[in-house]
Amino acid sequence: MTDFYYITEEGLQKLREELDRLKNVERPQIAKMLAEATEKGDLTENAEYSAAKEAQAMLEMRIARLENQISRARIIDESKIDTSSVRILNKVKIRNKLNNSIMEYQIVPESEANLKLGKIAVNSPIAQGLIGRKVGEVVEIKVPSGVIPFEIISISY
Repeated sequence: MTDFYYITEEGLQKLREELDRLKNVERPQIAKMLAEATEKGDLTENAEYSAAKEAQAMLEMRIARLENQISRARIIDESKIDTSSVRILNKVKIRNKLNNSIMEYQIVPESEANLKLGKIAVNSPIAQGLIGRKVGEVVEIKVPSGVIPFEIISISY
């Protein structure tokens, strides 16, 4: 798989920290659980051993997935972010034309999305509707509750 995985420096650092924790904290804990379960004798009917093996398999899958993401990661050069139109990493202030509420979102890679922090994934319906648009444009975006017109008030970084 040669697809690139675009991410910010901060996002890549979080992935590396999680990988380090999984390898250096959780992996030894599971190895200890396996050793303790093995000491109890017959492994064919040992529920603790089966649970530890399952936990180990899940952990190894997560480690492999993180290693794959990190190996394909391409850091987004934040110094070259253009604010003439909406792009990834831009902060976009929009007004809901139906109720005049104003919202501000930052468009981020999917792995960094966190609605509580105002970070929406680049592949979300709202972000997809905003990408490439300019300040002052009104964009109609299909959301679960219907189609909502949004006016782009500002684009910043």
